[in-house]
Amino acid sequence: MQGVNADSHRVTPYAARAARLAVPAGILAAVAGAFAYVAAVDPNEPGHYPACPLLRLTGLYCPGCGGLRSAHAFVHGDFLTALQANAPAVLGYLGFAVLWTVWVVRAARGRPLRLDLGPVHLWAVGALLLVFTVVRNLPFGGWLHP
Repeated sequence: MQGVNADSHRVTPYAARAARLAVPAGILAAVAGAFAYVAAVDPNEPGHYPACPLLRLTGLYCPGCGGLRSAHAFVHGDFLTALQANAPAVLGYLGFAVLWTVWVVRAARGRPLRLDLGPVHLWAVGALLLVFTVVRNLPFGGWLHP
């Protein structure tokens, strides 16, 4: 190719690092935007969010019931209320923060994020959510109601 300088196609280390951090930054922006919206629009006020279809049809709490109230309380620093509204959601927020931080550090160093979650891990999470759901719907599990 005549007239094309081979040096014009070099990627600087700064540009390469910025490109590797673009996806984690986009994910963080989306999550921060969602949390900002839930912080501003109180889910405790009726009419802002749709009701849980399972709760509406059966009267049973699903594992996600109380998640928006939990996020609202979490953003406002009321961690006990967040845990009471939906404890697995709070664990999810904290897990996301840790995972995202590891992802950014590895991306900045040019190393991919590798999650070696096998079927055992996924089944364990599913079983814990199932137990949480069953217990919160039993009479003695009332303290887990959102």
